[in-house]
Amino acid sequence: MRLKITESKNAKSLYVIKSVYKKATKSNTSKIVEKLGTYEELKKKLNGEDPIEWAKKYVEELNRKEKEKSEDIMVRLSPMKPLEKERTLLFNGGYLFLQKIYYELGLNKLTADISLKYKFEYDLDSILSRLLYSRIIYPSSKRSTCELSSRYIEAPDFSLHQVYRALEVLCKESDYIQAELYKNSAKIIDRKKRVLYYDCTNYYFEIDEADGLKQYGIGKENRPNPIVQMGLFMDEDGIPLAFDLSSGNTNEQVTLKPLEKKILS
Repeated sequence: MRLKITESKNAKSLYVIKSVYKKATKSNTSKIVEKLGTYEELKKKLNGEDPIEWAKKYVEELNRKEKEKSEDIMVRLSPMKPLEKERTLLFNGGYLFLQKIYYELGLNKLTADISLKYKFEYDLDSILSRLLYSRIIYPSSKRSTCELSSRYIEAPDFSLHQVYRALEVLCKESDYIQAELYKNSAKIIDRKKRVLYYDCTNYYFEIDEADGLKQYGIGKENRPNPIVQMGLFMDEDGIPLAFDLSSGNTNEQVTLKPLEKKILS
């Protein structure tokens, strides 16, 4: 910035101007930053001080302040200084994109209804949302999911043992959740039901003996462990409609009709 003095027949005016580069015309031009006033006006205000000398000092001060604002800021970090224990310095914000879908599907309202039914103290919404986000972002065990959740911007409000308790409730309410999810998803997108796809898969368990649904059968990984079978219906777009679990020793050919009745209901 610099001082500019313009003279006319009646007065001498003082301005602070600044050079500006225009990309469109690839040329330099000047713009008025501040009009200080006429020579006579400033002389009256400054109690006899020379207006031009005062204006030069004023412009120097403006340039100094502008330079301070544009200066690089140096942050000194000592490699010898220990970090605070258990203090999170890195946060994961990628789940916020998934959070929008979570609320659009009304899963927060579902968990609220289920919580009223069972009247437990832990936050089912916090648990279910973190299980879903982590399954998509970084699939891992329940313990690892709890650890990953602590690095989200919004801290989780649950402990590991509460996650296991919540899984039992989610299992009991599986049909209700699937039915509500279908209705809520139909409000967001067009569910194409003219053609349905069905497929089965299975999951093994590292246990010594068969128990409940976990039975010995032909596993996709050819492991000598008890398995549980899962049948899944999808619409034309490949979006899940409904699933069901059956024991690992069940022939998958007979799992279609029961799930077909379930999906219609």
